[in-house]
Amino acid sequence: MASVHESLYFNPMMTNGVVHANVFGIKDWVTPYKIAVLVLLNEMSRTGEGAVSLMERRRLNQLLLPLLQGPDITLSKLYKLIEESCPQLANSVQIRIKLMAEGELKDMEQFFDDLSDSFSGTEPEVHKTSVVGLFLRHMILAYSKLSFSQVFKLYTALQQYFQNGEKKTVEDADMELTSRDEGERKMEKEELDVSVREEEVSCSGPLSQKQAEFFLSQQHYLSYLNNLRVQDVFSSTHSLLHYFDRLILTGAESKSNGEEGYGRSLRYAALNLAALHCRFGHYQQAELALQEAIRIAQESNDHVCLQHCLSWLYVLGQKRSDSYVLLEHSVKKAVHFGLPRAFAGKTANKLMDALKDSDLLHWKHSLSELIDISIAQKTAIWRLYGRSTMALQQAQMLLSMNSLEAVNAGVQQNNTESFAVALCHLAELHAEQGCFAAASEVLKHLKERFPPNSQHAQLWMLCDQKIQFDRAMNDGKYHLADSLVTGITALNSIEGVYRKAVVLQAQNQMSEAHKLLQKLLVHCQKLKNTEMVISVLLSVAELYWRSSSPTIALPMLLQALALSKEYRLQYLASETVLNLAFAQLILGIPEQALSLLHMAIEPILADGAILDKGRAMFLVAKCQVASAASYDQPKKAEALEAAIENLNEAKNYFAKVDCKERIRDVVYFQARLYHTLGKTQERNRCAMLFRQLHQELPSHGVPLINHL
Repeated sequence: MASVHESLYFNPMMTNGVVHANVFGIKDWVTPYKIAVLVLLNEMSRTGEGAVSLMERRRLNQLLLPLLQGPDITLSKLYKLIEESCPQLANSVQIRIKLMAEGELKDMEQFFDDLSDSFSGTEPEVHKTSVVGLFLRHMILAYSKLSFSQVFKLYTALQQYFQNGEKKTVEDADMELTSRDEGERKMEKEELDVSVREEEVSCSGPLSQKQAEFFLSQQHYLSYLNNLRVQDVFSSTHSLLHYFDRLILTGAESKSNGEEGYGRSLRYAALNLAALHCRFGHYQQAELALQEAIRIAQESNDHVCLQHCLSWLYVLGQKRSDSYVLLEHSVKKAVHFGLPRAFAGKTANKLMDALKDSDLLHWKHSLSELIDISIAQKTAIWRLYGRSTMALQQAQMLLSMNSLEAVNAGVQQNNTESFAVALCHLAELHAEQGCFAAASEVLKHLKERFPPNSQHAQLWMLCDQKIQFDRAMNDGKYHLADSLVTGITALNSIEGVYRKAVVLQAQNQMSEAHKLLQKLLVHCQKLKNTEMVISVLLSVAELYWRSSSPTIALPMLLQALALSKEYRLQYLASETVLNLAFAQLILGIPEQALSLLHMAIEPILADGAILDKGRAMFLVAKCQVASAASYDQPKKAEALEAAIENLNEAKNYFAKVDCKERIRDVVYFQARLYHTLGKTQERNRCAMLFRQLHQELPSHGVPLINHL
């Protein structure tokens, strides 16, 4: 009876008569209620066909399925259900359970031993693969895995289950004898209902997997959420529509909300349908459903529903270009009341003041989910403005408020979108600083916390693909970076197209990269995606100067600088100034390039990525060398020594992100400078390192001076 491996299969703890099982392959466990059902099945098999009429047997068969799949119920309720189907069998079941509960433990053991006889013989009473047969086999197997102490606890729970049932039966009989008038009967019936519910709660343990699946199949909205989780379009749509159809037809809403309930169900049905279509990428259908929800909400003056619609309009505005017009029309009221928006070019202090007022209400009322959303918004805003230190601080604050313990430790976890966004920002910030091991740990936690089939898994998938892409580009593995573009495009089409153009540019396919960037520029300008517009303008400018046309690149850079200043995107503005300085260096005015660099280098060194810090120091060294051409010999030697120091700093930055291509460029310059200064040993060391890297990373025919 007891299993040698019981510690692997069962937890000896027991609550409300249920032996809790850590089941591997066994999806059910024995409870006193299920023993009573087993007694019913056994009595049905022992009763001859003549003793039970055909109609009674049909009613019993119809009763079995909900008894097998439903949750545990009280013994008195089970007696009542059986009696309604077959009174004779109800009496036999009651006697059999009484003998077992008032007898000894060996009576229960003998009962389970006799259950195996149902499958014996040439014509067994129960087929092994039938619904009843599977239930019997599960119970026999689960009982055989119990230790002696667990069997004793189960028998004690059975005795308590029987005593509660007998007590309830006596109370029912006394009620019928002592009831006097209808009012008293009604009051006592209400008290009885309360006591029955309390008893049902006290006797019910955790649901088995089959019971949970049966419960979910009867709850249409839960079924909708479950189908949505597993990405089942047809079933989730069917469950959602069926839920609201039943809600409207039954009048459940109207009972609590008067005549308003019917319209409320309609508008929230349309809103949920819009969210469903948006989740599966059906943006046109989502917009139609959203417009219907807005129309009904406006007719009912439901501002809460309209606010939900506005948030989904924003999501659609990011997905479809033609939805952005509707979004702009919807936020006019926000502009009218002076509500600041990040993409409206407001300063950081005004945005933070606006968020501070809402944060006071969130903290006052302990609205934890809204607090998390606010912190995630601040993280994104600081990154948008180029303040990586502040963004890191906000992300760490959100992490400190929530547990990072494993799921199986029994800790309540925060698995919301805001938490996933904050963790993705944290991974990207670490990767930008060359801390790839830390970024990998964050991504590992994201994968465990948000499995691939979960709702917010696409956030970390895109983050992971972008980090891998950047590492491949830094390492000069353009073929690997190109293979990652497909995955990025599937998750974010705009980001994917931009990364494809970056790969083509690195592979010296200038015309193809230029065509792709021009199409992307028009598309992003239509979507008013300012951040991507600036990035595309910088890439187009780089194409021009790498094609020996720096004068054509200047208007692009000035346009990017104007947009960065207008929307107060400080980091992008600094990067644009860096590109302008490089263009001036190519045009032969290194003194003005150095003046521009003094304006841009401080924000880059303070909050920039490691790669951008290295690019900035490399450019400073180039400008110093170009400016030293007109100096006298002592001053020129001093300038070249300073340039070598800046090159060493740039090389250290590039080494942190394993950017071999840029390290090759740095050692090339260092070798030339050491040769000019007459330092043969240092020159030979740099020349040897350059040769090794040059053989590993071909230059694709691009002049080294034309690469920022």
